[in-house]
Amino acid sequence: MAKHSFDCILIPGGGLKPDGSLPAWTSTRLNYVLERADETTWIGLLSGGTVHKPPPLGPDGYPLFESRQAAAYLISKGIEHVKLLTEIASYDTIGNAYYSRLLFAEPFSLTRLHIVTSAFHLPRTMAIFQWVYSLTPFKKEHELSFADVPDEGLGLEALQARREREKISLDKLLPKIKSIQSLEGFNHWLYSEHDAYSPSPDKERLSENELESY
Repeated sequence: MAKHSFDCILIPGGGLKPDGSLPAWTSTRLNYVLERADETTWIGLLSGGTVHKPPPLGPDGYPLFESRQAAAYLISKGIEHVKLLTEIASYDTIGNAYYSRLLFAEPFSLTRLHIVTSAFHLPRTMAIFQWVYSLTPFKKEHELSFADVPDEGLGLEALQARREREKISLDKLLPKIKSIQSLEGFNHWLYSEHDAYSPSPDKERLSENELESY
């Protein structure tokens, strides 16, 4: 393949509306990618869904995945499907980073990765992706860059609630980031302690304002 500015542009999931359509903040992330599609070899679309809401169902009764809906949007705008990588295993930003590394970056030797997300989501996204991609061992060093897009489609109360939640979540995660430095340690923590991936029955409940942005 031809040389591009990035090996892959990665877009974390942003939730789906009850009818399965994309919320404005997610389509804004994808519109950024549309403007830069010729700068990258691959476009990685991340997320199966969220643990905070049941998945919307398609006409056939099957769950709709965030990354597949994002792919359909880009295809409708003229992006060839062969340029898209879709990941449906993750249910939060930590999973977005982890599975993008294991499923895309490592197997395809992608080192120059550009991560695009909403402004409200960027600080935690940067911390998580930098952490996950630094866990040892790794196939090659990764060069990560980041961009944010405007927080479209959220009311002031919902946006403020999400910003506060982002800060609380990042503050809570920082001790783990400092203490876990290997993939083995990360795997153990993810599958034994993380609400989205462990079998623990205890799941966090969100307020109505927080749920608007998922």
